Amino acid sequence: MDNFFTDTPDFKFHLEHPIVKKIVKLKERNFTESEMYDYAPLNHEDAIDTYEKILEIVGDICANTISSNAESVDVEGPHIENNEVVYAKGTTADYKALYDAGLIGMSLPRKYDGLNFPLLPYVMAAEMVARADAGFANIWGLQDCAETIYEFGSEEQKEKYLPRFNRDGATAAMVLTEPDAGSDLQSVKLKATFDEKENTWKLNGVKRFITNGDADISLVLARSEEGTTDARGLSMFIYDRNDHAVEVRHLEKKLGIKGSPTCELVFKDAPAELVGKERFGLIKYVMALMNSARLGVGAQSVGIADAAYREALKYAEERAQFGKVIVKFPAVYEMITNMKIRIDALRSLLYETTRFVDISKVYEDVMNDRPLEKEERMEMKHYMKLSNVFTPLIKLTASEACNKIAYDSLQIHGGTGFMQDFPIERIYRDARITSIYEGTTQLQAVAAIKGVTTSVFLEQIRSYDAEVSEENQILKEKLQEMTSKYEETSTKVIETHNQELLDFHSRRLVEMAGNIIMGYLLVLNAQRDEKFSKSAKLYVNLVSSENNEMYDYINNFEIENLELYKLEEEKVLEEQL
Repeated sequence: MDNFFTDTPDFKFHLEHPIVKKIVKLKERNFTESEMYDYAPLNHEDAIDTYEKILEIVGDICANTISSNAESVDVEGPHIENNEVVYAKGTTADYKALYDAGLIGMSLPRKYDGLNFPLLPYVMAAEMVARADAGFANIWGLQDCAETIYEFGSEEQKEKYLPRFNRDGATAAMVLTEPDAGSDLQSVKLKATFDEKENTWKLNGVKRFITNGDADISLVLARSEEGTTDARGLSMFIYDRNDHAVEVRHLEKKLGIKGSPTCELVFKDAPAELVGKERFGLIKYVMALMNSARLGVGAQSVGIADAAYREALKYAEERAQFGKVIVKFPAVYEMITNMKIRIDALRSLLYETTRFVDISKVYEDVMNDRPLEKEERMEMKHYMKLSNVFTPLIKLTASEACNKIAYDSLQIHGGTGFMQDFPIERIYRDARITSIYEGTTQLQAVAAIKGVTTSVFLEQIRSYDAEVSEENQILKEKLQEMTSKYEETSTKVIETHNQELLDFHSRRLVEMAGNIIMGYLLVLNAQRDEKFSKSAKLYVNLVSSENNEMYDYINNFEIENLELYKLEEEKVLEEQL
């Protein structure tokens, strides 16, 4: 029987990373929960064994249920009946399979009926689900909202809402976007007013492009401060679908991820509960929620890329032309090998980022029980700093790479890939959204550029460099040369003190840093497991040429050329006027 966990040995490899011991120990409160719950692990080995057994169940469901239903879900899609979204039959079956296995609310504490998993195994599950069906990954993955309620909600809200995820299989939604507030969330207009008579908040307005918008439990961003127009007037609210005060006005017809309903919602005096404090909705709570979502899209992108790669390899090994299977042709095996080494690199960055986020979050959670020691506070601060720039980095690099890998996989399929006879046609369409939602690639570059300007990327690169052994000296020297050029280029741009120029080159600088980081991660992987040696060597050679191209472009770029780009825009505007 196929299994998406056992056919990907990289999962076990990344669970064995040295820092995972610290994460698990903190998450399990030094394994004291075994005294309260008979299913809680007794030690680290017991915890890892539990993660692997659960992930094997996820892998089985992904391989034999979700992926089997993906094509029919893509054709059928959801629809509206009596103001409610009805999923495709396959989607309902998928969710039931995961619910029956107790896999909703994986990372929630046991006191709220969760599995108390760190993010690492949860993100691995998300990658597998996305490989099976990227659209369904959105529905299942929105249990991230439960984490936000756990982090910022009151104890009463936690007890009311969190057990519903595992107990009832509750679905969730992030209700942020509006017709005039896409990426610019500080422009949100949905109004929240406090009804003194009923002692509750009421929501009024329209939200658009809401993934899984008719969910059981929704986190809604709304303007609670009258007379404001910026982020300081926004608060976050919980809306319970059981109140039946929201109209599902429309389902979007989309290019891809068709099984995931994208809704237009009309709130009409919808009762809601304030999360945390007023005015912190965007600047604190949504930022935390979006970081989780971006990590989720990173996992989704790696899952899609892996699906596309496997389809390409399978087709190339079976399709014969000119007397031999096409995988034997250099033009084809180069493409397939490059897919594989990029996936190895992306997966390494994904789980490195996840570990950074994990240790930051477990320290924050531990603070609810006891004060942190000085060394722990410093460590938490360090990993939070890394998390803040690595999260947009993985979202940017993984989403762009997954689009390229899906494109190349379809190319390998030739004309048949353009037809609906093979899964790659659906995978190709599903991939396109990853670089758009939860913050476009361009916005991720703006967020990740802080890793360049504050030298966080450079410091981490040097940290990796110190871990490279003598046996990898040749690759180390290549990476050091790439680092030197990156440092030279970034310094040159930063020292112009020209924000517009920095914004213009931000994506190139971030991608240069990302290529170096993933190169080092593969080399360090190879030191723990020889199977990564090939990927490390080929990847460093590949991205060295990519970085050289960006290095030459930035160094030869004249600031005056910025005006040439803008003049074209102005000319078009003048013609329109």
